[in-house]
Amino acid sequence: MTDDYLAVNRAMWDDRAPAHATSPEYDLRRYADDPAALSDVVRFDLPLLGDVAGLRAVHLQCHIGSDTVSLHRLGCDVVGLDLSPASLDQARALARRAGADVSYVEGDVYDAVGLLGAGAYDLVFTGIGALIWLPDVDRWAGVVSDLLRPGGRLFLREGHPMLLTHEVVDGRATLTYPYFHQPEPLVFTTAESYVESTETLKELPSREWVHSLADVVTALLDHGLTVTGLAEHDSVPWVALPGLMEPHPDHPGEHRLADHPERMAASYTLQAVKP
Repeated sequence: MTDDYLAVNRAMWDDRAPAHATSPEYDLRRYADDPAALSDVVRFDLPLLGDVAGLRAVHLQCHIGSDTVSLHRLGCDVVGLDLSPASLDQARALARRAGADVSYVEGDVYDAVGLLGAGAYDLVFTGIGALIWLPDVDRWAGVVSDLLRPGGRLFLREGHPMLLTHEVVDGRATLTYPYFHQPEPLVFTTAESYVESTETLKELPSREWVHSLADVVTALLDHGLTVTGLAEHDSVPWVALPGLMEPHPDHPGEHRLADHPERMAASYTLQAVKP
């Protein structure tokens, strides 16, 4: 079933991109209105991301470019890569409105080295909600290693696999999905998305894979990177468990369990350096 995953997922993202671009969660108008505006995702990342001014960066799986523009505003010379042409249309339009000199390239993550160049980047940024679309995390780690120059850094924030094992059933968080990677993807078909929208979405399938925390760390180590940081968070920037989560009081755009949020690891930040 992995053979058609790129075409299946591309079609889904192409359909969702216009709705995401007009959603209140992304709120893309503020990037033109406020030259200092950053995405909620990157603003959350800032304490761990640190000073990135002057770095040459690549944003893998950049979607509609709000985080990419934010990295540019922090001083990065950044290029975004995504498989969805409709998403990149929205990303380029956002960059024009925001006055951001950002380049975008269409392509699969696994082809990134050929498309963007080996050993050329100080920073590889992989935003949250990206790895679940990839069937092979070891292959992804090899791409990251090949993109980075010696001394370059990976910054990854991702939904925690602990959270991703759960769904809401009869108002309760229920263990439903595997924690450990399975070769066959999880298959979902829905006309919904993770943002509010007045646009009608097609009922389309998608393919997703689970990658445990150990899988991700081990893959990076196996490709010669040195892990320099691992942090776990009680929040995630979407309502992952509808009816059970509330906005985080300290982090705009983040959501966590309304009842005892300390019980759930919802996301993690992993950093690694190429020696």
